[in-house]
Amino acid sequence: MPGQRRIGRSTWVFQNDVRIIANAAVAGPMEGEGKLAGSFDLVYGDLYAGQDTWEKAERKMLEDAVETAIQKAKLTRREIDVYLAGDLLNQNISASFSAKKSQIPFLGVSGACSTSMLSLSLAAALVDGGYAGYAVAGVSSHNCTAEKQFRYPTEYGGQKPDTAQWTVSGAGVAIVGMGRQGPKICYATIGTVMDLGIKNPFDMGSAMAPAAAKTIQTHFEDTGRTPEDYDLIVTGDLASVGHPIARELLESEGYHMGEHFQDCGLMLYSAEQETFAGGSGCACSAIVTYGHLLKQMAQGRYQRILVIATGALLSTLSYQQGEAIPCIAHAVSFEMNDKEKGR
Repeated sequence: MPGQRRIGRSTWVFQNDVRIIANAAVAGPMEGEGKLAGSFDLVYGDLYAGQDTWEKAERKMLEDAVETAIQKAKLTRREIDVYLAGDLLNQNISASFSAKKSQIPFLGVSGACSTSMLSLSLAAALVDGGYAGYAVAGVSSHNCTAEKQFRYPTEYGGQKPDTAQWTVSGAGVAIVGMGRQGPKICYATIGTVMDLGIKNPFDMGSAMAPAAAKTIQTHFEDTGRTPEDYDLIVTGDLASVGHPIARELLESEGYHMGEHFQDCGLMLYSAEQETFAGGSGCACSAIVTYGHLLKQMAQGRYQRILVIATGALLSTLSYQQGEAIPCIAHAVSFEMNDKEKGR
């Protein structure tokens, strides 16, 4: 239907030419030595990034990513109408403290590791609706800040099972605006919270996989698309445990995902790096998407991709009280050169 802004219950349709005007990704030392080395705008030599605490380092990473993206877009801060960002720390302190420096009108966004596509979906909606000319969507995470908050102090050296994941250190940012160049944001499928009773914080992949599969299935049902309509479909951070579960769940619904179904948490690190099941964290999907995948689109390798960022919505308090881990996933479709392969 012409002018329709939502199809089904969950998928937003962007009517205008909403695009990624510029994007930036900065990475910690582990990420800079992984399989995607060379994809990032800045790689820090250590986890302190020139600061005296890990929390300040994470904030610095997000600030650097925002500034880099604005410079690449050839804009000034005053030309940006809204800044949407989130992270994994209590009260979103990396995002909100970075907004203090930028002085761009700020909307804090909280979706755990799904925040990259959540913030991007909201930024695209604000631009498409005319509420913003340019919007910045960004996220950050840091291995040491996440470990300290959710598990044990890094210095403790606690042992982990193979199902555990490695929180990515870095930040990813996209500037969204109207235009005719850059990847076009076509759809955003907003997930629903799912809770299958999993309580183990060292097995996030199993907890998040059903939410990812549900959002992907919903996206196909709402849009009429199939896996074959995409050159690449990539989940955020299901890693080696959760990604096969998501594939199996989708196969059981009749969706044969093929080899172009991948996971950001498996794309980042080499086999020699000790990251357990693979990467996780807000920055996992963000630096892979904004640092690697959008470059691949610009080079013509991909014309249409679907990114599904996954998030485990637990806190230290909920875990200590014996609560299970509710999870969510949000999907965004990107297209280059408006090439139509399906609906």
